[in-house]
Amino acid sequence: MADVRAQLVTRVRGMLSEALGATRNRLAAAEDDLAAGRDRLARVRRAAAAVPERVGAQRDRRLAEIDARHAARIAELARRAAAAAEREAPGAASAPWDRWRTTPAGRGEAPGAVRIGTVRIPGAEPVPALVPLLDAGHVHLAGSDREGVAAVVPALLLRSVGRADPGAVRLFGYDPEHLGGGLAGFAPLGTAGLLTFVGPGGLGRLLDDLVEQIRRINETVLAGEYASLRELAAATGRRPEPWRVAVLLGGDELSRHERGQLDRVVRTGAACGVHLVVRGTDLPDGPTVTRVVVDPDDARIGGLPVVLDAPPPAGLVTETCREVASRVNAGPPPAPFTDLLPPPGEYWREDSAHGLSAPIGEGPHGRPVLLTLGDYPPHALIGGPSGTGKTNLIFAWIGALAARYSPAELEFYLLDFKEGVSFARFAQGRRDPSWLPHMRLVGINVNTDREFGLALLRFLAEELRRRADAAKKHEVTKLAELRAVDPTGHWPRIVAVVDEFQALLAGRDVVAREAADLLEDLARRGRSQGIHLVLASQDVRGIEALWGRPALVAQFTLRIALPKALRILAERNDAAQSLPRHHAVVNAESGLAEGNEVARIPLAGDWETWSELQHRLWRMRPQDAAPARLFDGDAIPRLAEAPDFRALTAPEQGVPRSPVALLGEIIDVQARSAALRLPRAPGRNLAVLGTRVDEACAVLDAAARSLARQYRPGTARFSIACLDPDADPAARALYEDLADDAAWYDEETVPELMAEVGDALGAPGTPQTPHFLLLYAVDAAAGQLAGKAGRRTGLEQLRRILHDGPERRTHVLAWWRGVARMRVDLGGPAARTDQIGAWVALDVQGAELGSSLYPGTGGPDWYPRPWRGLYFDRAVHRTGQVIIPYGPSR
Repeated sequence: MADVRAQLVTRVRGMLSEALGATRNRLAAAEDDLAAGRDRLARVRRAAAAVPERVGAQRDRRLAEIDARHAARIAELARRAAAAAEREAPGAASAPWDRWRTTPAGRGEAPGAVRIGTVRIPGAEPVPALVPLLDAGHVHLAGSDREGVAAVVPALLLRSVGRADPGAVRLFGYDPEHLGGGLAGFAPLGTAGLLTFVGPGGLGRLLDDLVEQIRRINETVLAGEYASLRELAAATGRRPEPWRVAVLLGGDELSRHERGQLDRVVRTGAACGVHLVVRGTDLPDGPTVTRVVVDPDDARIGGLPVVLDAPPPAGLVTETCREVASRVNAGPPPAPFTDLLPPPGEYWREDSAHGLSAPIGEGPHGRPVLLTLGDYPPHALIGGPSGTGKTNLIFAWIGALAARYSPAELEFYLLDFKEGVSFARFAQGRRDPSWLPHMRLVGINVNTDREFGLALLRFLAEELRRRADAAKKHEVTKLAELRAVDPTGHWPRIVAVVDEFQALLAGRDVVAREAADLLEDLARRGRSQGIHLVLASQDVRGIEALWGRPALVAQFTLRIALPKALRILAERNDAAQSLPRHHAVVNAESGLAEGNEVARIPLAGDWETWSELQHRLWRMRPQDAAPARLFDGDAIPRLAEAPDFRALTAPEQGVPRSPVALLGEIIDVQARSAALRLPRAPGRNLAVLGTRVDEACAVLDAAARSLARQYRPGTARFSIACLDPDADPAARALYEDLADDAAWYDEETVPELMAEVGDALGAPGTPQTPHFLLLYAVDAAAGQLAGKAGRRTGLEQLRRILHDGPERRTHVLAWWRGVARMRVDLGGPAARTDQIGAWVALDVQGAELGSSLYPGTGGPDWYPRPWRGLYFDRAVHRTGQVIIPYGPSR
């Protein structure tokens, strides 16, 4: 038992020891856990103590980031707002006063708002504070700071004036307290009618006038097509009415009528360009009213705090107003030429069957003023002193028509009698190879060549006859009817413009009489066949040939009078006397006052303006289009460029039966040469008469070269005898160019030539080789002929050659330095001149050419002028023909 108990004790003790060890282990572990927990607790407490500091730092950093982004956003918005304000109010509308200058808005662009101060935003650039006025609304000024309020007015007005074209803003000042002193700086505008002061008691009349202007603009200008002048200007690019700004600076209580009129202006004025700047009088609330309140320490625009700008310097206001008034007093500028042109896609869309119609400018209300040529009115008369824009008006009219009507519908013939080359741009030139496709003839510098004007009238008369014959054939009477029954025919309307036409009708000679007769016939009958005359002149008072024919004048029912024009409109119609520059009175009622329309004429005369249109139309020209004929009275034509010369050719066999000698260019619509035919017939010789060496040599040179062109080498003979040293260079040049076909003779050998040719004429048979004697200053050979074979024998040989030579293919082309000298060589004053079948007179008076040289008595109406000759061929002409000798060939 004892052992059992001992074992049990031992076992219990072992178990207790194990339990004690385990307990101690768990206690140690618990103590470790407690220490770890306490450590975690300490760490947690330390971390918890650090959280507020970290969170605060993060919060502060986040708040700083938000503040920075907010400030940047505010600065960006302020920058955008400033940029938008700059776009809305550029240039003079917002520039600082130290850099301020007038900057008118572009064409069709509204001036927009104007700046009166800035909106200050902390940390951002100031944003301009804008007030809408012109085409936008009205401004009401209030507040206890009267000086501050008064400073806003000149800023508003000066910026508005600076953003508009000179004269486009008209001010009306009502200042009963200071009697206009508040607008004293703007007083210079009054000299141009741009500022009107209204005295005490005049407010009612001013408001009545503004209401009447609004009514008129709505009825006649907007006319239901546009809601406002701003919309009209944006759509058309034109603003027909100025802005009217009424500045009302205080006054007595308004009457019931005045209050009603003021309310009407507030409601309807902005759309019609009528605006109010009011201080001391209430305005009704409305979307067009901007309220500016100025107190000593505060200023607000509709509740927005602003810092007002300083008022403009008084000197700047006065200087600007003087400049604007000066420019307005100088007259309005011309309108752009593009105003007259249709949209680019509508060029050449019009039909001219029933007439021609195109704008010439804009009227007082911005509507285009049309010029029409047709059955009525058929013809136009343009008048105006030098410098008033006559040529510019013609250019503008031509451009407006040419852009609307194709060359198949319209043709132009232009003639300018004054010195100048302005019309030359319509023809092909060295500077510009383009030409106006509608142009058929351009004559410039023809002030001494009235024959060219007469040639144009003859050409038009022939065209009228051709059209009348066609109309009779088709049994119609008008051009529209002819075009309908003959659609394949070429029947464009013709517009013939003659500038300074009085030169053509001046005097009482044959040219003036025939020109007046042709004009009257064309004016009377041309309307029905689509031929229209446009006559222009500086002064038509003294043209007897025109005003002595009332039937002729009556046909010109379309009258266009430029400033200060006389005798263009009816006798009691003096509308042109008060016209400003760049304007014209257009009257389609024969000048009667009730037909007056005033047009503002665009600038179309300078090369750059016209060139763009001409090049566009030139690129549109038909493939078979040819350049216009250009006749320049100051230019000397060249034989090599003459169409008739280029057409000459030599036959492949034999010789021509009737060779042609070209002598010069005929003054005519077509480029034609004066031609002398030299068949085997009596008198087929030429005499050149006068002392002008260069011109005489030019006539003989052209004759010889044109003859030589018709013969193959060796089939014709040319004998050149030069007896004047001054003519020697020209004669030598001809001799060298004719080469083997020419022989040279001088003072010593010319008698041999006369004897040889004279003797050959007595031989039987007809020579096969034509022989042409070119005798330069033949009258100088008298002494040499007398010295060789006796005076009588030598001159008799010459007379025999002249008499018998043409029938034997021998022709004399000789230059005599005077008619009397030629008569002596032909046998004396009573000698017959039948052997001289043709002659060209240079510096020889017409009276010297009478008797046997010219039919009738008294000689031709010929007055010599440089580089012109009178050509007469007995076999062809009834009257002499004025020619221009061809220039030197070298």
